[in-house]
Amino acid sequence: MFLARKLNLIDGFKRFRQKYFVMEKDLYQSFSAVGQSPKILLIACSDSRVDPAILFSCEPGDMFVIRNVANLVPPYEEGGGYHGTSAAIEFAVNQLKVESVVILGHAHCGGIAALSRGEVSNDSNVFVNKWVTIADEARAKVLETHSLENFREFCHACEQEAILISLRNLKLFPFIQKKIEEGSLTVSGWYFDLEKGKLWEHSDKTGKFLEL
Repeated sequence: MFLARKLNLIDGFKRFRQKYFVMEKDLYQSFSAVGQSPKILLIACSDSRVDPAILFSCEPGDMFVIRNVANLVPPYEEGGGYHGTSAAIEFAVNQLKVESVVILGHAHCGGIAALSRGEVSNDSNVFVNKWVTIADEARAKVLETHSLENFREFCHACEQEAILISLRNLKLFPFIQKKIEEGSLTVSGWYFDLEKGKLWEHSDKTGKFLEL
């Protein structure tokens, strides 16, 4: 089984090299010579169905992408530990000088579904359990206005509320605050419905997600 999957990957790479790489050889040579300079940092979910490069028809070098379970941004912490998402945010903003940060949530998110059900106590998911508690507040808030009986709608609301929590956490990073105040960085929250093929952006003015 794995051999077949491995061969599929190798065949895919061969197609990439024979077609795309040959056509864009100068682009890749420039990357190796001068490095990358993306203008957008996109924080997305690890979900295999939501590939940001495909979703936005991007070329190599267009976006610096961070992917994790449920596209979450953790609170700012300076203590010891392995802060993978925070380190990547810091690198993109301070070193690459991106001009925009987009948090991209999506419908049918497995991480948010588990959180919504209250199933994050499963001992087999030690790391996931701790990670998705970042969005605990989202579930609590949605419970005030939605019933778990309509689980799809409940998850939909949690998915969007979790984006807002991540936006709030992001804005509490000191270097993010500084650049927003300087006017050199914008932050946005987007939501993709993979079933309907629609994209929404959160509006600070209305407090709602508006279709793009």
